[in-house]
Amino acid sequence: MIRWYRILAAFFLLSYLVSGAWAAEDLLAQGLAAQKAGKHEQAAEFLGKYLKDHPEAVEARRALAQALAAMGHKSEALAAVEQGLSRDPKNIPLMLSRGSLLAGLDRRGEAIAVFTKVIALNHKNAEAYKERGDNQAQEGRFDEAMKDLNQAAELAPKDPWVFNKRGMVWLCQGNYTQALADFGTAIQVGPDLPHAYFFRGNVYRHHLNQPDKAIADYQQACKLGHPLACRELEKMGVK
Repeated sequence: MIRWYRILAAFFLLSYLVSGAWAAEDLLAQGLAAQKAGKHEQAAEFLGKYLKDHPEAVEARRALAQALAAMGHKSEALAAVEQGLSRDPKNIPLMLSRGSLLAGLDRRGEAIAVFTKVIALNHKNAEAYKERGDNQAQEGRFDEAMKDLNQAAELAPKDPWVFNKRGMVWLCQGNYTQALADFGTAIQVGPDLPHAYFFRGNVYRHHLNQPDKAIADYQQACKLGHPLACRELEKMGVK
């Protein structure tokens, strides 16, 4: 009889543990799905609960930070990432998230330092070069920015954001030919990126006096959801 009690107790314990694991995984799945769907408050709730029992989960922590940042809670998002880094200080995905959040808080010097650390850990990390280059450009260090973005372009030739960001550096330096070339490449590799159409349209309208080409680019950017492109079309009297 005692033996059967032990078997039943073991069975119920196993059932409890399995159900608990399923519940945790369900929280994670729901949190990630909510974040992907843009339901940031819901995502933060689910992921926060999941991380209480799984503080080491990098994917969940990054998604939580993204949800918090999307709600405007950038400092809280940064704190969430830094909690993860306190456990694993060389975790590259978390380091990249930290750098992006610091940049969003206008702490660009710190962001550049973070991306530099990532590159030291992995000299082929295209994302780190891209983001460091973007922050260098925001600080007016165009030569350094160009070096980073050239490296990113070599490592990630299919990333449209690399060429969009490099196009902006050319634009800031008044090199409209190169800017057009990079915005064009961004559009070629990422035809759904509205920013490249918008900025190329700006070059055509404000610097090269080619309104027809500007209108075509603004229309495409507006169609893809870029509000400033829609506004430029209104200013030009185009529906």
